Amino acid sequence: MIRVLVVDDEELVRSGLRLILEAAGDIAVVGEARDGVEAVSAVRRLRPEVVLMDVRMPGTDGLTAAGRVLTEPQPPKVIMLTTFDLDEYVHQALRLGAVGFLLKDTPPRELAAAVRTVADGQAMLSPSVTKRLIASYVDRAPSRAETARRQLATLTGREEDVIRALARGLSNAEIGRELRLTEATVKAHVSRVLAKLGLANRVQAAILVHDADLG
Repeated sequence: MIRVLVVDDEELVRSGLRLILEAAGDIAVVGEARDGVEAVSAVRRLRPEVVLMDVRMPGTDGLTAAGRVLTEPQPPKVIMLTTFDLDEYVHQALRLGAVGFLLKDTPPRELAAAVRTVADGQAMLSPSVTKRLIASYVDRAPSRAETARRQLATLTGREEDVIRALARGLSNAEIGRELRLTEATVKAHVSRVLAKLGLANRVQAAILVHDADLG
């Protein structure tokens, strides 16, 4: 069972998420929290594998809480919950190490699939939503772009092919088909690229590509 903590200030939202996730059969909601302070405490007490964290909450918001949770020893995977009018906050959470985000109107099947994906060690990177928002809200100051380009210049040609495809939201299997590589080879390339660039996950790699204006 995948252990999940649900964090949202609205009880109705928390209850709905619990019902959806527990109906999946392989996901257990081990706790709920109403704000960032409760979320940090619950993570330390319950040790969930995945946290669904609302962005905006009274008191300590989701962004602040995500930053604290992600510095914990053996931190959980954090997925931010947001609505379109809050998207300007999302890239900050991704930079902190959150593995992605979901819109609150995400269909139940996709919600459960997202939890399984991040629990399996992969990042949330939806081509239709995540890529667009990263491209829209990541700060592309000239100094940031130049720094990103210098980092990417350390990659081999094949590694750059992989990270560009990754930034488009492709899965390992899709990258393999596009580049004519086995999925295991793609996985090895991704791991090597993340280590070489000092990145925590695929989402941060995608942000780096967008910072360099190469996505």
